[in-house]
Amino acid sequence: MEIIQKTSNTVEVFKVNGRLDSNTSDLLKEKLDQILENGTTQVVIDFEHLDYISSAGIRVILRTVKVLKRTQGNLVLCSLQDYVREVFEIAGFDGYLTIEQNLDRALQVV
Repeated sequence: MEIIQKTSNTVEVFKVNGRLDSNTSDLLKEKLDQILENGTTQVVIDFEHLDYISSAGIRVILRTVKVLKRTQGNLVLCSLQDYVREVFEIAGFDGYLTIEQNLDRALQVV
């Protein structure tokens, strides 16, 4: 898995490429924890090139949302492949998470 991190105004953007599973989710968790500890409250995760997500990856996302809600922050997911979107829908998290079609739209609503 590859994670590309950049800042757009006050929003931290993570582009996650490859597989987000039990072997790789700790890396994303560490990167997210680092920015949260530094006071970041606006986060976008771009899944355009994410091929697979497991329950371990979903846990990292849900944990981050929980932390951000305590600080009045926001997390937006974007550019989900059909398979990844289906995983969130089947789990029932699509109603709980903000999911946008593309990065531009995600940056507008975060």
